[in-house]
Amino acid sequence: MRVAMISMHTSPLQQPGTGDSGGMNVYILSTATELARQGVQVDIYTRATRPSQGEIVHVAPNLRVINIIAGPYEGLAKEELPTQLAAFSGGVMLFARREHVEYDLIHSHYWLSGQVGWLLRDLWRIPLVHTAHTLAAVKNFYRSEEDSPESEARRICEQQLVDIADALAVNTPEEARDLEHHYDADPESITVVSPGANVDLYTPGNDRATERSRRELGVPLHAKVIAFVGRLQPFKGPQVLIRAVAELCRRDPQRNLRVLICGGPSGPSATPETYRTLACEMGVEKRIRFLEPRPPEELVSVYRAADIVAVPSFNESFGLVAMEAQATGTPVVAARVGGLPIAVAEGETGLLVDGHDPVTWADALAALLDDDATRSRMGQDAVFHARAFSWAATAAQLSSLYSEVVATEVSPSTPRQARGARDTAW
Repeated sequence: MRVAMISMHTSPLQQPGTGDSGGMNVYILSTATELARQGVQVDIYTRATRPSQGEIVHVAPNLRVINIIAGPYEGLAKEELPTQLAAFSGGVMLFARREHVEYDLIHSHYWLSGQVGWLLRDLWRIPLVHTAHTLAAVKNFYRSEEDSPESEARRICEQQLVDIADALAVNTPEEARDLEHHYDADPESITVVSPGANVDLYTPGNDRATERSRRELGVPLHAKVIAFVGRLQPFKGPQVLIRAVAELCRRDPQRNLRVLICGGPSGPSATPETYRTLACEMGVEKRIRFLEPRPPEELVSVYRAADIVAVPSFNESFGLVAMEAQATGTPVVAARVGGLPIAVAEGETGLLVDGHDPVTWADALAALLDDDATRSRMGQDAVFHARAFSWAATAAQLSSLYSEVVATEVSPSTPRQARGARDTAW
C-alpha cells in the first residue's frame, strides 16, 4: 500500500515545541515511521520552508518527506497559509505526475491539509482519511480569556471535511464525541486510533538518571522540580502554572521549588519575553528557568529531572507530553480536559485538576510535591501505564483502518445540502 500523507502547514521534520510545531509533528513522523517499518510506503507532503533541505528527504526505507514550494520560504504565518492552498495542491499533483507515483489512499492532518486532501481525493479517485488534531469549535469552547478565537472560516472548512472524508481518525472517544456534538459527524465514519509514545527512548534510565539530568541542566539536586513542556501559548496554559507557582511560594516562601519551562513562543502575539515578564510580575522569576525546545534525545533529561510534569492545557486531543513524562517515570498533574483523562490514570499515575484556577492548581501540585511516597509510587506505575501505548500499536491500528477504507468505493464529493442532510447554515 502507498499512502500520501498531507501536512501542509508544518513539517514533521521540524523541532516540536515552538511556532506551529508540536504534538502533531511527533504524531505524523512517529506513525509514518512505524507504518513504513510495517511495509506501508509513505510520502509526507509538506510546505517547503527552507531551500537547503531539498525537494525529497529520505527519512527511512519506505518513508519520504516531499517539500512542496508554495509561497515564500520564510515569513508566512499559519493564518496566511489558506492563500497557498492552490499552489500547494498544484505542487503535489505536479510531483506525483512527474514521478509517476500513484497512491491508494490520502491521510490529511489538520484542516488546511484536509482541504488539499479533499481536492486530491476527487481528482485521484482514492479515499481520504482525515485527522483534525484540533478543532476550531472545541478550541473556542475551551479557550482562555487570553487566547484569540479561531475563525468561523476555519470551522466551516472543518465541517466540510467531516461531511466529505471517507473516514475520520481521532485520538480518543472524547474527540469522537466532540465531532458528533460540534460537527454533527456520523459515528460510523469515526475510528478511534490511540496515539503512543516512544517507550524505547522515554525511559526512567538507571538509578542515578535524575541526579545526572539535574547536573546537566544545572538544577539543584535537592529541590523539588516541576516541568512544563510545550509551545508557549495561552491554550497550553503556561500562565496557569506560573501563577500556581506564585501561589505556592506565597504560602511558603521557603519552599525549595524550581520550575523548568521548555518550549518556544507560538501564535501571532507571543514573544520570548511574554512568560518571563509574567514570572517577574508574579515575583517567581528566580524559581523558573526557561529552556529552548530540544530534540527528544535531550528532552528525556527534562522529564527525568522533574518530580512532576504539569500539563495545564485548556484542551488536548490526547496529551503526548503527559505520556512521554509517564514513560520516564515522572507523574503528571494535568487538566481534566480532552484526552488527558485517558493519557493519565487518575490517582495511579498522576492527578487531574478541574478548571484552571491557580489556587486549585497550587493545591494539586502541593499535594503531590509534599507526598514523597505517593509520588514515587505513581512514578513507578506511570512507566507500566505508558508501555500500553506505543507508536507501533498506533500504526497497526491505522494500517487496519487504511485497509478497510481502501476496500470501499470512492464516490464523488457531494455538498451537504445536495445530500438532503441537516441544516447547512452550520
